[in-house]
Amino acid sequence: MQRKERVAEAIQHQKTDIVPYNIELTSEELIKVTEYLSIDKDSFADYAGNHIEKLSYNTGGDYIREGYFRDEFGVIWNRSGLDKDIGIIERIILKEPDLSNFEFPRADLEQINEATENFISNGKDTFKFGKIGMTYFERAWSLRGMENLLMDFYLNASFVEELLEKILEYNLRIIEKVVDSNIDGFYFGDDYGQQNGLIISPKTWRKFIKPGLAKMFEKVKASGKVTALHCCGNISLILGDLIDIGLDIYQTVQPEIYDLKKLKTDYGDKLTFWGAISTQQTLPYVKPDELKNIVRETIDIMGNNGGFIAGPTHQVSPDVPVENIIALIEVLKEQ
Repeated sequence: MQRKERVAEAIQHQKTDIVPYNIELTSEELIKVTEYLSIDKDSFADYAGNHIEKLSYNTGGDYIREGYFRDEFGVIWNRSGLDKDIGIIERIILKEPDLSNFEFPRADLEQINEATENFISNGKDTFKFGKIGMTYFERAWSLRGMENLLMDFYLNASFVEELLEKILEYNLRIIEKVVDSNIDGFYFGDDYGQQNGLIISPKTWRKFIKPGLAKMFEKVKASGKVTALHCCGNISLILGDLIDIGLDIYQTVQPEIYDLKKLKTDYGDKLTFWGAISTQQTLPYVKPDELKNIVRETIDIMGNNGGFIAGPTHQVSPDVPVENIIALIEVLKEQ
């Protein structure tokens, strides 16, 4: 069975010969692991047997100096600290709730089309997602600042609506271009959760975030493609909403937050879950043999009747021993 076929059947809640899986590493962990294995960094995904590839449409950014990355919206991310891949915002662009002096970027649709065609035709039997990271809520706070935006929801609601509408317009232009291709699905990255619940109330999420997210999902679904959402933290209060607006795959599922058996019982016939192998409490700390047992137990729970893509709950960070990455690959391959 091809990898793409396994993922497609898992999404249809069908049993596959093995549970499809995906392992992603941070840049520092990737260097450490590939040096240990004596393989090229670009070869890791194939070495691991990953079933999924993503093509990011967060394009147009560049490093303005070492450790400082300016993205396509002009946000400067300080990557000189521990986080070398995302970083922290160096300064707030929208210091006031006012868009009159801010010019939104225009996506290079020609470049996106060319990149997508090359991606689709790369000869690999993987399930292929187009991707927008920092999709909506995250893009808004990256421009305005988290604390400011959280206050704006209550103090400057019309500004928030205008800001989100502009972000939505930008995203929809990309989505509309991509879903006309032979891409398999679209992957959205937008964190609404923290360890003990949502960052904002369900009422606020439903008022400001849900309508725009629904429009993006609708564009994907209308073309017969699959929707996937990466969202860290506990978002149990809005899982039903996400199903209602057309979500197919929820990633990431943190076992330190969710009761996996209950999650599978409550939503397993409606959602495909992706993740469930903890980068927070399992991968950095347990021994390889214990890790293998945990992975097998997780697959038994989440893989019942399909609807599961196994993998770490996030990109694996440098605190995880190489031996555990190798054990993870071994146990997923030997199913």
